[in-house]
Amino acid sequence: MKELISVARGESPADLVLANARIVNTLSGEVEEGNVAVCGERIAGVGDYQRAGEVIDLAGKYVSPGLINGHIHPESSMLHISRYAEAVVPRGVSGIVTDLHEIANVKGLAGAKYVIDCARRLPLDLYFMVPSCVPATHLETAGARVTAEDVDTALSWEDSIGLGEMMNFPGVLSADKDVLAKIAATAGRVVDGHAPGLSGGDLNAYIACGIDSDHESTSFEEAREKLRRGMYVMIREGSSEKNLEELLPLVTDKTYGRCLFVVDDRNCADLLRDGEIDAVVRRAIMLGLEPVRAIQLATINTAGRFRLEGVGAVAPGRFANLVVTQKLDRFEAEMVFYRGRLVAREGAPLFQPPPDEGGNHEAMTHTMNVRPFDVEALQIPAEEWSYPVIEIVPDQIVTRRIEEEAKVEDGLVVADTERDLLKLVVVERHKATGNIGRGLVKGAGLKLGALASSIAHDCHNIIAVGTNDGDLLAAVKEVERLEGGLVATADGKVLDSLPLPIAGLLSNEPLAVVAGKLESLEKIAGELGTGLSAPFDTLSFLALPVIPELRLTDMVLVDVLEFKLL
Repeated sequence: MKELISVARGESPADLVLANARIVNTLSGEVEEGNVAVCGERIAGVGDYQRAGEVIDLAGKYVSPGLINGHIHPESSMLHISRYAEAVVPRGVSGIVTDLHEIANVKGLAGAKYVIDCARRLPLDLYFMVPSCVPATHLETAGARVTAEDVDTALSWEDSIGLGEMMNFPGVLSADKDVLAKIAATAGRVVDGHAPGLSGGDLNAYIACGIDSDHESTSFEEAREKLRRGMYVMIREGSSEKNLEELLPLVTDKTYGRCLFVVDDRNCADLLRDGEIDAVVRRAIMLGLEPVRAIQLATINTAGRFRLEGVGAVAPGRFANLVVTQKLDRFEAEMVFYRGRLVAREGAPLFQPPPDEGGNHEAMTHTMNVRPFDVEALQIPAEEWSYPVIEIVPDQIVTRRIEEEAKVEDGLVVADTERDLLKLVVVERHKATGNIGRGLVKGAGLKLGALASSIAHDCHNIIAVGTNDGDLLAAVKEVERLEGGLVATADGKVLDSLPLPIAGLLSNEPLAVVAGKLESLEKIAGELGTGLSAPFDTLSFLALPVIPELRLTDMVLVDVLEFKLL
């Protein structure tokens, strides 16, 4: 602190000066000209600083605070956290807020701790929200369970800042003892929400418990009601959940302070093509949002909502997490500094992932524990003519419940490609229970073959969609053989696959390798008939029984609105 004061007063030279900069002031909402002096990990001051161990003349380029993604599941990128950092830090991302509940549903808090330990050695701040819903509900089988006592323990970890998204909103509304105990354990820290479609008295009750943010709004009116009742509105733009264009009109001079940008889930191919939270900033600007305000929604607003110290602004005493960009409206990072150190230039990382992965890597592998089964276990006996069907809503993770007359052959319900009614199965993979959920889905579009994945939010059993039981079986068995991954099959043969051996969720390969495999699989899925822009992402959410209206778990179809098994 003594040294910082001396540099700030101009008495001692800075370690680094970024000279002739146009500084994005997220505190005042303006761009100002000046020099930024850095002392160690922190900004000493903004002004006419000249003396430094290193001076970089920016010649009028912009300096912005590092971006902070306010709600992200890095596991959805399918990348190990070190590979994830390699992908996003060069794009200007210096912090992420995450509950890591994807890996926690497979390996419990040990899985979350593994990721946190790995992240500590990376130029990326990981702010940990303790997962509140592992599993999300009692309507599926997870690999682990996080109790209220576990939440209390994890909140004491140095990286913990609050309680992650409370997906079990029915449990909140019914005053479930265990759910309320988790909220009570936070003792005044932030509690994230997850309340798709909640309104009126139910929304009031949910917020009254201290839950004051939400990323699940899909309509302007829904988001406006939540904002009016006291919630921070997280405007989400992920791979399969795209709400930015609908919700952006909510951001005005009066409301912007209660809004922030998030990604939630973004796969590796989208990271490679478009980026992470930086892509949301660029698209918001393209849609008409003033550039400084767009940056505020990905920096200072996020820092304020989560009470994050020392980040979100280019100002004295803040950490020197900085992004240099040529054009503000395009926001493409040329240089990225993390705590005063240059960590990326021209889109390339200047750091190497640590050689060891947190000391517990082996414990995160070999997570497939499937009871043996044959093709008959995937069959659906035709007991009636009309069946509830999951209807996919393009570019959203909400679904619709519809009733359709099933196609029947030899007393069995079969896929009907002409009407786009396909078989959907979820195979339990944690405890060898033998549970296999079976149902019908409309909107996947396949004309041939099957797709399968061990990414199935949030319990991450094996989920598969297909045109026939033979290809479904081949796809599921290949996922099991790979110890997790994505698979496409046709005519009983594996067409391509992406292995995800870490918890059945992650690869340790570089971004380009993993994204290349995913793009190959998506191309094959298109050739098999699907018109979905992100078929595996869409598939992964069809098992999530906290998003309306109809889902399939390893147990059976779930009516989410009624919160019951069908």
